[in-house]
Amino acid sequence: MARTKEFDENEVLNKAVDLFWLKGYNGTSMQDLVDGLGISRSSLYDTYGDKHTLFIKALECYQCTASAKISQIAGSDLPAKEIIKQILEFIADELLGDYSRKGCFMVNAEVEVAPHDEVVKQMICRNDQQVEDIFYRVIKKGQENGEISKAQDTRAIARSISNTVKGMQVTAKSTTEKAVFDDIIRLTLMMLG
Repeated sequence: MARTKEFDENEVLNKAVDLFWLKGYNGTSMQDLVDGLGISRSSLYDTYGDKHTLFIKALECYQCTASAKISQIAGSDLPAKEIIKQILEFIADELLGDYSRKGCFMVNAEVEVAPHDEVVKQMICRNDQQVEDIFYRVIKKGQENGEISKAQDTRAIARSISNTVKGMQVTAKSTTEKAVFDDIIRLTLMMLG
């Protein structure tokens, strides 16, 4: 007879996100996971397989949570420039509210793990494309209604803003000065014409 799990898998997964996000993949040992997740080593292996599988699940969990809020903002009926502003402000607020200065879990994984791990690299590429596509759709809408200039290629603008977001996520690891992020957002919006 199979044993029932004595822990909430979603709660454990959220703890894994926090732990990997704080310490990185290589900095998180199996003992850190056992201690931090509050489950036995055998439960960890039975439920998640190994550290790499748990890391992938943690990245997926983080990505779903982050993209849901951005998609919600992007789907509003606000003018395109206001939508982009709100997305950038949401990201800045999340980063500035993190007193551990962890930055973005996805960007951290991109720098630390993706160069050596094809699965993580593909996840990052898919996530980057999703973010770029969100900006593309909002910019296109703004161009079609005359709010955003058509002088620049829509895809190029979306890529530039996506890259700006990554820059903000890295910058947050070393500064929590709100004025820095305000300047980045203001100048990004100026690019829209």
